Amino acid sequence: MTHRQSRATPTHGFAFRPTATVHGMKVTRLAAALGAEVTDIDLREPTEATLTGVRDLLLEHHVLFFPGQFLDHPQHVALGRWFGPIEGHPTLTNPFPDHPEIFELAASKGGIADEWHTDLTFLKNPSVMSILHMVRCPEVGGDTMWANAALAYDELSEPIRDLLDGLTALHDESPHGKPDVTMIHPVVRVHPVSGRRVLYVNEHFTRRIVELSAQESAMLLDFLTKWVSSERFTMRYRWSEGTLAMWDNRCTQHYVVNDFVGERVIQRVTVMGDQPDGNPSRWQPHTANRGDTSRYDRQLKRHLKATAANGN
Repeated sequence: MTHRQSRATPTHGFAFRPTATVHGMKVTRLAAALGAEVTDIDLREPTEATLTGVRDLLLEHHVLFFPGQFLDHPQHVALGRWFGPIEGHPTLTNPFPDHPEIFELAASKGGIADEWHTDLTFLKNPSVMSILHMVRCPEVGGDTMWANAALAYDELSEPIRDLLDGLTALHDESPHGKPDVTMIHPVVRVHPVSGRRVLYVNEHFTRRIVELSAQESAMLLDFLTKWVSSERFTMRYRWSEGTLAMWDNRCTQHYVVNDFVGERVIQRVTVMGDQPDGNPSRWQPHTANRGDTSRYDRQLKRHLKATAANGN
């Protein structure tokens, strides 16, 4: 059975109610597309039952916010490990040698990701989910936005969905200064738990649709990256210090609004081991026939040559 044949219709349960009590937690929806704020919970020493409930809520709402948690480093790491293997960042420097799984971003040092993206899609097995602790935030600005990439796929026309289900895309790590770190993933991936189909291209890391010419790829990627960030698929969150956020990287994208002055310090652990699966490509890779017409053509050729040499 192909992924296309197994496409699932999502079930929302209590999600259409603005506020609900679930597993003893108060859950308040923040937007129609995705997002919920969760209170009446202490994540510093959570029980197994509590974390099972949180995992269910994350599947339902895709991004969750827990105000007033103020986790220390060991508590943050322990929380991440409950969900799976974690790491800080595969290439950027970690300022906490005693806790290498924690990755800190400080606005005063740069690193604000003000482009829509899903974390670490340039890896073969990228991030399953991210767990962020807002340590310090400006009085005004510095919000983060999230987009529901599964809903964005659902609302595309059937002919466009059919085209996308047969395409793959090249991702790279050029935002971190490493354009030679590349990986090819399906343009549409399947969420391994919900079965929903998800747009899996983003403006930060996705460079080229493999089966199209460079010009065709640029036009389609421009449309898709603008489409997924349409207002009806998104939500925006205003931070307060001590808030913990967790989001499902398998079905969301996010974006930091770079409109602030002052310190903005976040610490994040990242649950790894995703495997973005989708329908296999229906066409051969498209590379320039008469010379290398773009740097993305050259990049794609290098990736395909390295993959063939490694027998993958």
